Amino acid sequence: MSGTGPALLGIRHHGPGSARAVRAALEQCRPAAVLIEGPPEADAVVSLAADEGMRPPVALLAHAVDDPGRAAFWPLAEFSPEWVAIRWALAHGVPVRFIDLPAAHSLALGDEEGPRPAPDPAVAVPEPTAGRQPAAPHAAPRLDPLAALAAAAGYDDPEVWWEDAVEHRRGRDGADALAPFAALADAMAELRSAFGDGGDDDGDGDGSGGARDLVREAHMRLRIRDARREFGDGIAVVCGAWHVPALAERRTVTADRQALKGLPKVKTAIGWVPWTHRRLSRHSGYGAGIDSPGWYGHLFHAADRPLERWMTKAARLLREEDFPVSSAHVIEAVRLAGSLAALRGRPLAGLTETTDAVRAVMCDGSDVPLALVRDRLVIGDVLGEVPDSAPATPLQRDLSRLQRSLRLKPEPDAREVEFDLRKDTDAARSRLLHRLRLLGVGWGEPVRSRAGTGTFRETWRLSWEPELAVRVAEASAWGTTVLAAATAKAEARAVGSTALADVTALAEHCLLAELPDALPVVMRVLADRAALDADVAHLAEALPALVRSVRYGDVRHTDTAALGAVAAGLAERIFVGLPAACAGLDADAAEAMRGHVDAVHRAVALLAPETGAPPDLRHRWSGVLGVLAGREGLPGGIRGRAARLLLDDGLLPDGRAARLMGLALSAGTEPARAAAWIEGFLGSGGSGGMLLVHDERLLSLVDDWLTGVPPGAFTDVLPLLRRTFSAYDPGVRRSLGELVRHGGPAGGSGTRRGARPAAAPLDPARADAVLPTLHLLLGLPDPSSPSSPSSSSSPSGPAVPTTPGAAR
Repeated sequence: MSGTGPALLGIRHHGPGSARAVRAALEQCRPAAVLIEGPPEADAVVSLAADEGMRPPVALLAHAVDDPGRAAFWPLAEFSPEWVAIRWALAHGVPVRFIDLPAAHSLALGDEEGPRPAPDPAVAVPEPTAGRQPAAPHAAPRLDPLAALAAAAGYDDPEVWWEDAVEHRRGRDGADALAPFAALADAMAELRSAFGDGGDDDGDGDGSGGARDLVREAHMRLRIRDARREFGDGIAVVCGAWHVPALAERRTVTADRQALKGLPKVKTAIGWVPWTHRRLSRHSGYGAGIDSPGWYGHLFHAADRPLERWMTKAARLLREEDFPVSSAHVIEAVRLAGSLAALRGRPLAGLTETTDAVRAVMCDGSDVPLALVRDRLVIGDVLGEVPDSAPATPLQRDLSRLQRSLRLKPEPDAREVEFDLRKDTDAARSRLLHRLRLLGVGWGEPVRSRAGTGTFRETWRLSWEPELAVRVAEASAWGTTVLAAATAKAEARAVGSTALADVTALAEHCLLAELPDALPVVMRVLADRAALDADVAHLAEALPALVRSVRYGDVRHTDTAALGAVAAGLAERIFVGLPAACAGLDADAAEAMRGHVDAVHRAVALLAPETGAPPDLRHRWSGVLGVLAGREGLPGGIRGRAARLLLDDGLLPDGRAARLMGLALSAGTEPARAAAWIEGFLGSGGSGGMLLVHDERLLSLVDDWLTGVPPGAFTDVLPLLRRTFSAYDPGVRRSLGELVRHGGPAGGSGTRRGARPAAAPLDPARADAVLPTLHLLLGLPDPSSPSSPSSSSSPSGPAVPTTPGAAR
């Protein structure tokens, strides 16, 4: 950094110490312009940083116009040095310029250079966090400037060294605010002279140094020359510390322009989007340089007594979660953290010391409440805000309007909300979330409701992630409003789908999202696919979704007459072709077909005549199940399942189930096929076990067959039987075991149906041993005492009173 040239302020991205130092340096040198490492396209939107509605963390989002999925983020927190420099310049009326390689080039270069992983801790502002992050190829290890400087200072942890050297060192009044930047520039110059220019520019481990850094630095030098011609030497440059020696180096304009010659380029658009503290953490996959954004934010805002204030926050959080933490815990935790810092030779207790103190004092050594402190405080759940005046696509503006009108605010924390579809507002919220899911914007995910199973109720898990802004930008290609975009995409998906099940699922989605304009196109494609598809498995796979769509008309007031006719037609074709389709299947195919039989059975039960289905549809389906249950040669699992479905519906005559089971488990049946029949008949969890508990005739048949299986074949059928019976609840298995142990099935011919087995005879000696304890509990005289008046009344002990008053 030259005394006559620009002030080169080398910083670490998202460093509160660097942010304070930058603010002090700007106050001291009062530059005529501030240059910041970032995409020059952001010059057009940087003024929005002064808007009252702009609340960090936020990020600059640049994406290719023709391919919105090719995107990059530049995250900024309130304690980021770049954000502090931007706000200082705007508050003082000083021009702000971004000088890094344009996003038009960096996005194009990203495709040519191959995928890159998410960044790690950084000395410099990391390059844009790519919207698409596939796994990186094998790259040579790069230099981490932090680790090199920490090792030179005798530290084995670069984060601890950075905290001690920068974050915990506060400048004294009257000190030269530019001196720390000069020292850091000298250190980086030594590193670059020792390791060359191929080091990792920001220590993020992404292999982004080398030739690409030389191109970026050449562009930054050109922009600095332009600014000096416009504003003179009185300018300040806020950039990654690694770049400072290269920016101070004298290079010719021709050489720098030659380095930029022939770079690929794409048309880009840029704007502001909200960011979160979790996305500033490296653990999230979109890391931007720090493990503990919440802790760094606290250090930046706590002008005095940061340790005491932090412990107070931790105690308040734990008390809110019903942990017994008092002010005495806070005092003791502060003392312990300070003592640990002194023992470790640190100028101030850092995150390691505070975490150790909180664990020992407030959490009683447990990591369970400590995990809560780490999640809520060390990382935090802050979500930034962007003003309505910020540039955005029409689709994004329509989505923001709907979010406000429906009072459905985006929040970073996952939360469950329940909608009553009988209410207009909740129904509109449901439609919005379903339309966004169709567009690939996964703001909400449907979950099973804990309150009930009514079709008028929906439960969603909502969580807004910053990268959803990229998905919204991608969806903008389909339309300018959420409704228009979802309609266009549904029509395109219907035309492009080849599988019948995909089209039926899409029809269901169109009804959920209420897309009346898309539904005719989907229905036409559905009818065409159903007419041409002769595979019964495909038809059976498509029917359940179609029937669910028909049922949604009850609550959503949607006309589903056309869907009902198509569903009835699919069911008819399944009835005709199912018996033949079940023949000649191997074990895996038979298991899959058994699942289709279950799904069709549930679907047929939902098809009522008012939906357009024939009145005798269920009766005809029962006939198909009867054919499946009694036809020889079909897989045992399918035959057993068909018999069970008929039994559950009360359509098997008395004794018919036992007869079918007896035939399936006869001596002439192969043990493997018999075991498959049992799995099909009983393989439905607890309900199958309860059937055996209450119908001892069936249990006797199973028991007789099982005890008669030859030893050589038993090992073959054992895995299938274990899979069947392991699905039962523990109580059901215990009841079955008691029945078998007491010989219930063995005497099935003489035992009343549903009767409990006879209990074992009473042992008088063991029963008498309980009586003294029972008398003590009831407050009665000890029967073993010779003076007890009742000791002679009965040879086996005193009579126990039977009246309620005596018992009390």
